[in-house]
Amino acid sequence: MITEIQGSWSLILGVSSGFGRATARALAERGGNVIGVHFDTSDGAEAAAKFADELRDLGASVHFFNLNAASASTRSEVVSRAAELAGMQGVRIVLHSLAFGSLLPFVPDEQDQGTISPRQMAMTVDVMAHSLVYWTQDLIAAGLLTRGAKIYGMTSAGSTQVLNSYGAVSAAKAALEAHLRQLAVELAPRGVAVNALRAGTTLTPALEKIPGSAAYADQCRARNPHRRLTEPEDVAEAIVLLSMSTSSWLTGNVIGVDGGELLTA
Repeated sequence: MITEIQGSWSLILGVSSGFGRATARALAERGGNVIGVHFDTSDGAEAAAKFADELRDLGASVHFFNLNAASASTRSEVVSRAAELAGMQGVRIVLHSLAFGSLLPFVPDEQDQGTISPRQMAMTVDVMAHSLVYWTQDLIAAGLLTRGAKIYGMTSAGSTQVLNSYGAVSAAKAALEAHLRQLAVELAPRGVAVNALRAGTTLTPALEKIPGSAAYADQCRARNPHRRLTEPEDVAEAIVLLSMSTSSWLTGNVIGVDGGELLTA
């Protein structure tokens, strides 16, 4: 069955930048309503508030929460509010796009920048992978994931490739993909589709924090058949297209949204 985005509710974790921001705009432009979670201070918080107003100008109902998405108290507050807003309609689209983790090597390198600690490793995997499971559990408990809902988690080629100081994030991406597969099977009887979106190399704030990211981006741009990098809007468009149907038959996949970048790696 084909459905419209208009009037539906989406929950976007990581709404203030990158893929989350682009997806929120794409959904709002099609009449969708957005519940967003971000974690910003100072200028970032002000920019997020301005962005929320921009989405409202498009006619969307928008509710942003500047809170730690990995916190149990945040989930409780946001899910409770989502239940009030969406009611029996439920949350149609969930996007997990959290990019907060440690970028330190496992063993000392020539720059002697230090190595990752157990606390940093656990935090990285918890925020970028485990938190999706906890959000899904709470949304299910609240009755907000009804038949036809879609869950997306943002992964990357780093789940199988090695980049400098990317070890903890790579582990988190691999864990996220495993969680999404498990959720796809467990949620299939409920008619909820669950997929990972493997975006191509994208110039997001998260990428810029990775050591050597500029040179890596140049390499990816040169080998991409389209001769450009992936844009957040490319991913947002894919989410819109994949969400137009209430079918749950496309589920449990890692879907490449990279313009063929990995084909020439």
